[in-house]
Amino acid sequence: MPSFNVVSEANMIEVKNAIEQSNKEISTRFDFKGSDSRVEQKERELTLHADDDFKLGQVKDVMLNKLAKRGVDVRFLDYGKQEKIGGNKLKQIVTVKKGVSGDLAKKIVKIIKDSKMKVQASIQVDTVRVQGAKRDDLQGAIALLKKEVTDTPLDFNNFRD
Repeated sequence: MPSFNVVSEANMIEVKNAIEQSNKEISTRFDFKGSDSRVEQKERELTLHADDDFKLGQVKDVMLNKLAKRGVDVRFLDYGKQEKIGGNKLKQIVTVKKGVSGDLAKKIVKIIKDSKMKVQASIQVDTVRVQGAKRDDLQGAIALLKKEVTDTPLDFNNFRD
């Protein structure tokens, strides 16, 4: 039976490259001279460091610019609150989302069921598997999901006949 998986996952290699480029630009920019501004990465957690609010905003802008240039959708990012870490220094934790959350998975299944298409959707941990009798029905389901789900970037992989 033909099927495919609906997933939501950022390319972590491109994220790592974008972070390295961001740090390189921050270290060479004149407005960051003498400051302790940087971006650190631990797995799926990015930590932005800066001396004040304005510089933290600039670090965030540089990072978003580099991520966009590398083709990483910025909707994968989940921003935490800003924290003081001594003196005037600030940090902000940004998490890179992975997988289809429970609410989004339920929304995807509901969209497919409400469309009355001849496909079935089932939730499997952090992916949604969509199965149908015909390949055309599956392609219609992909087009429907691309149109309906705009708040989270979706990928469609593991397409099998």
